Amino acid sequence: MTEQLAVISTIDDRGVATVTLNKPELHNAFDEHVISQLIEAFTTLNNNSDVRAVILAAKGKSFCAGADLNWMRKMASYSYEENKQDAGQLAELYRTLFNLNKPTIARVQGAVFGGGVGLVACCDIAIGTRMSKFCLSEVKLGLVPATISPYVIEAIGPRLAKRYFMTAEVFSSRRARRIGLLSETVSEDDLDTTIESLISALLNNGPDSVSKAKALVNQISYQSIDSELIEQTSELIANVRVSNEGQEGLSAFLEKRAPTWKKA
Repeated sequence: MTEQLAVISTIDDRGVATVTLNKPELHNAFDEHVISQLIEAFTTLNNNSDVRAVILAAKGKSFCAGADLNWMRKMASYSYEENKQDAGQLAELYRTLFNLNKPTIARVQGAVFGGGVGLVACCDIAIGTRMSKFCLSEVKLGLVPATISPYVIEAIGPRLAKRYFMTAEVFSSRRARRIGLLSETVSEDDLDTTIESLISALLNNGPDSVSKAKALVNQISYQSIDSELIEQTSELIANVRVSNEGQEGLSAFLEKRAPTWKKA
């Protein structure tokens, strides 16, 4: 009997990749094997220049319930060093997803708990259904949401992070949208069409410029607007304007034609 893959990665003919959590019977809870497979999938896509965008999806009723129960049982008996190594692997997953050099979209349905919230926060865009619900549940177990904290705080801000880190309240997709964890909430019937609309918009743009635009936000967020930052951004646009993609984009605009990266 063939073992079911916990993570499925596919790429369509447009260069749109979909990474799917495939443990619906366990609400897509993750363990060290799922974490390793996700890191491998994201790293492979990061190194594939033909990939234009990445969708993070999940099978079944839930997006991700956080840590798998059996994995937590094992962690309870780990030494400090074993726990540190284990946490480092999880932190590497979030770092890899957050820094992926392609636009990322989380396709969120159902429950999103614990570390699953971290996956959503790491994506550039997150579209959820109106029935989705969220919980940063770690303190209920006497733990803290440490490895996901940089990304959740980036998404929702320090004050709201304090509230939900400390209370472990379950909150709705509407609330998730209001605080910035979700980009948009839609009906279940509209989830895929909304994501497809975003993909179409992304594919209209220069792939290198999209990647650079993403990196730009990560690089200059919360920096002081001083002479150093102004010099840095001026150098960036100058380099982009003289690049092959920049030259093609400007030429296509002036010649009133579609750029080479835009497919009919």
